[in-house]
Amino acid sequence: MEQAQEQLGPASLMSDVLRVYPWAQRALFRKYHIGGCSSCAFSPEESLAALCERNDKLDPNEVLRHIEESHNEDASVHISPKDVAARIEKGEEIRLLDIRTKEEWDAVRLPEATRMSQDSMQDILAKWPREGLMVIYDHTGKNSLDAATYFQGQGFTNVNCLEGGIDAWSQQVDASVRRYRLEA
Repeated sequence: MEQAQEQLGPASLMSDVLRVYPWAQRALFRKYHIGGCSSCAFSPEESLAALCERNDKLDPNEVLRHIEESHNEDASVHISPKDVAARIEKGEEIRLLDIRTKEEWDAVRLPEATRMSQDSMQDILAKWPREGLMVIYDHTGKNSLDAATYFQGQGFTNVNCLEGGIDAWSQQVDASVRRYRLEA
């Protein structure tokens, strides 16, 4: 991936930026308020330079540096399924939080997990220890980072995202956890 990162520059298309840095849109929104709504959205075919030009004439190289730094911070929050399994095996207390839909939860889930719902949110915010390890997971690991950021903002200090979601858990830890595909 390092080689691909070196090839990115102001002329790079946003589709390429997002391929190299999957959470670039989060980084752009957090610092520059770009990409969070229809008025500040961008097209995958738009260049980074064009995006920066129409957003207060930002310096594309500085924006790219911010995206990379933010990506590295976001990546540090991820934890591998094998690491979680090993820690559970050792008896470490880990709170698993499933942020998938009720239908996905009903189809397959990890033992001892809590599904995030309005009711469970009240319990989590009131009763879960703020310093205990919380591992948030979704289907493929693409949506858990936003939930982790939310809980960090609520004072939880040891929040991780399951790298690859429940799908990776099935592939790397427990094949009895049935894999599935979402239909659009």
